[in-house]
Amino acid sequence: MKQDTCRLSSLPIEQAASAFAALGSEQRLTVLRALVRAGPKGLRMGELGERSGVTGSTLTHHLKILAGAGLVTQEKRGRSIIVGAEDYVRMRTLSDYLLLECCADAAPEKAHDHG
Repeated sequence: MKQDTCRLSSLPIEQAASAFAALGSEQRLTVLRALVRAGPKGLRMGELGERSGVTGSTLTHHLKILAGAGLVTQEKRGRSIIVGAEDYVRMRTLSDYLLLECCADAAPEKAHDHG
């Protein structure tokens, strides 16, 4: 667990903020969830649009933001563009980021003496 803590604490706050900001849109969150569900092979742009309900220039716009935050990758294969959410370690790091120091500053509970 110590290794995970070191990895999480080394995530610069700017990167965490950028990723959380990218996820601050219902459409971008829907797109990312569709990619996570698809697994490491990713999806063709058209298929991603069908699964997420986000298409055309709107999808392109949201993918640019997600890619800028390091949450998705895009790769041209032949005539297709494959989009993937391949960095699951980064996503786990982000999901754990807020809980890393959970309750660190909370006062310890005192035992009540009912005696």
